[in-house]
Amino acid sequence: MPAKFYCPTLWIFSALAALWAVGCESPAPRDAKALAFQAPQHWSSNGHFAEPAVTGWLQAFNDTGLTELVNAGLIDNFDLKSAAARVDAAREQAVIAGSGRWPQLSLAQGYQRAKTNAGGESSEYGAFTALFNLSWELDVWGRIKAGQQAAETDAEAAGDDFHAAQLSLAARIAQAYFEFSEAQLQAAVAAQSIKDRGVIADLVRGRFNKGLTRGLDLRLVLTDLANAEAQLAQARNDVQLIGRRLQALLGRYPDNQLRQSGSNQLDPALSLPQPPPSLTAGLPAELLERRPDVIAAFKRLRAADSRLESAEKALLPRVTLTGAGGASSAALTEIIDPRAAAWNLAAGLAQPLFTGGRLQGEIRFNEAKVQEAFNQYQSVALNAFREVEQALAAEAWLRTQEQALREAVQQTEASRKLAVYSYRQGLIEILTLLDSYRSTLNAQSAHLAVQRQLLNNRINLYLALGGGV
Repeated sequence: MPAKFYCPTLWIFSALAALWAVGCESPAPRDAKALAFQAPQHWSSNGHFAEPAVTGWLQAFNDTGLTELVNAGLIDNFDLKSAAARVDAAREQAVIAGSGRWPQLSLAQGYQRAKTNAGGESSEYGAFTALFNLSWELDVWGRIKAGQQAAETDAEAAGDDFHAAQLSLAARIAQAYFEFSEAQLQAAVAAQSIKDRGVIADLVRGRFNKGLTRGLDLRLVLTDLANAEAQLAQARNDVQLIGRRLQALLGRYPDNQLRQSGSNQLDPALSLPQPPPSLTAGLPAELLERRPDVIAAFKRLRAADSRLESAEKALLPRVTLTGAGGASSAALTEIIDPRAAAWNLAAGLAQPLFTGGRLQGEIRFNEAKVQEAFNQYQSVALNAFREVEQALAAEAWLRTQEQALREAVQQTEASRKLAVYSYRQGLIEILTLLDSYRSTLNAQSAHLAVQRQLLNNRINLYLALGGGV
């Protein structure tokens, strides 16, 4: 059987054609709704399925002080300014990544002075030079374009991160504002309790001086009064701690002097507002298009796909154009004469043959990064669903708890008044009276706490749903 001979040139072009076919394949388009877990059709804790989700939540509280503080924080907060700078840096990184698609031209100017010895005679000469270099990689397969696309998508994700940072900052300022209001109310409740207990202490002291009660009763009353004063000190310390934290969120020096623009002092809230009664959460599928952190995670997955595409196309030949030229003359005026210029242009085709596994390693590296970005997206999406479901369920339970504690406050206040009357009549012991005061203070404090938790949970729900402030 005669031996068959293959043309090396034909084999090379066949291999390059195969590489070209592989290199021109684009990654499969991604679907943001293609999740690794089953997303529900409706929220399990919400009955308003057909209504669109809320888009702006700040005005719903109808609190001008809160609105002004949030708007000020969105302008002056330093962490948010850092996030804005990261967006600018990511956009410029995309410009850098795409610069390789354009010709690179440089010009070098100089002066040379040299001395030579020939035949025992020496001579010196000088020359002015003006040289340019040109290089341009023709992005035939789209390798550089894929890298640029990855950087641009990362820049878009950074913009979504900035939007998420805005929402998070607005939520933290609002929650700190409500915590500050609660702390002030807690201090006011503790101060009123001390005033009421002071009346009882005077009563018991007067009865003790008349020999109508034991010294133990007076000791117990004074001990209870001292404990109440300690609670007031703790409440006032909470006020200054939360106030300084709120100032730091606003980008202000924490001097514990909260002020609104156009006023000397932030007026303390006389009561915590009720959460807005109506709330629509929309459909779960809408969350993937509303939450900026979910959107950013998906864009980073697409950026990872583009980087993998660029790494795979690095196996293909690179077509480059190079050029060099310039002029050299002893007279400075002559180097600008076009007749004195010399130049050359060249086109080349470079095919990687052996790189010690670098190119294959970069492909496997980017494949792993794609898997990392995919699973990160799934994790962020799943966490977003959890936060919404958790906040929806918590609101119902917190409302039930708030109603129960409101009833407890009314009952303890009535029992305290009855206990004072009964003690004056000698019908109960001092411990029962002191217990009534402690129960009243604890019920009032717990009621304020759950009111603030209800407001915080509503803000958490707004934040979980995404959208605007």
